[in-house]
Amino acid sequence: MANIKSAKKRIKVIATKTERNKAIRSEIKTYIKKVDAAVAAKDAAAAKDALLIATKKIEMAASKGVYHKNNAARKVSRLAKAVNSIA
Repeated sequence: MANIKSAKKRIKVIATKTERNKAIRSEIKTYIKKVDAAVAAKDAAAAKDALLIATKKIEMAASKGVYHKNNAARKVSRLAKAVNSIA
């Protein structure tokens, strides 16, 4: 356990940021599932709408540092490829 005051503060800050990152990751997983469900249902219009929302959320998370930019690009690419396969 940390004894120094600044180290104790860093532990609290890291815990806060970890919770925020978990919430964002969970939200993105939900949007990815919506795209996958629309693709599975062969609903091109719904899939494209869900893809736009998911892409925006993933890019925002990458800009905040929740995801590495290459990880975000890979997620977006896979979703777009899936949506384009039913179009």
